Amino acid sequence: MFFSNSLENQLQRWNETIRNQPKNPNAYIRRGMVNFQLGKIDASIQDFDIAEQLDVRIKPYLWQRGLSYYYAERFAEGAEQFEIDLTVNAQDVEETVWRYLCIARSLGVEEAQKSLLTVKNDPRRIMQRVYDLYAVNCTPDDVLTFGESKGIKGNFYSHLYLGLYYEAQNNLDLAQDYMVKAADNYKIDDYMWYLAGVHKNLRGWS
Repeated sequence: MFFSNSLENQLQRWNETIRNQPKNPNAYIRRGMVNFQLGKIDASIQDFDIAEQLDVRIKPYLWQRGLSYYYAERFAEGAEQFEIDLTVNAQDVEETVWRYLCIARSLGVEEAQKSLLTVKNDPRRIMQRVYDLYAVNCTPDDVLTFGESKGIKGNFYSHLYLGLYYEAQNNLDLAQDYMVKAADNYKIDDYMWYLAGVHKNLRGWS
């Protein structure tokens, strides 16, 4: 994967930090993120759990654990994590969409749509367009066109969330097409880009 050697180096550095500072919750969060980026889903959840045990106040900020729950197919726990996150970040489209995705995978798309929470003020315009898609207020083509107008980052996010959208609908051919393009064609140094690669690898898509 892109930057994979540096991820292994980061993992070693966080292992060393944790050996020296075993009560540092941030170190566990950071190591958990690297474990996730390396596709080590269960190890990432263990790290996030330890971080919360060390400081319970961070629970509403552990969005990374919600993503790991999704890939561990612990959908009810993922939905709960994102609901808690939204108590401190109510205008974040991604938290809302990932809650939708967890519900869709466990209870179905219809239930996910009925329980989609309202978000109106996410400053990222591409994410507002993504929200409109999940709220059935625009088309996939609308999301793609808007993403294209926002350069590589806009293209990445439009393809990522279209891939996830189609997977929730069990349209795996389109899900694969968009997710592989997100991972392979629009490389950005961003946690969500690594997520696209993890998604692709876990599904065995190429």
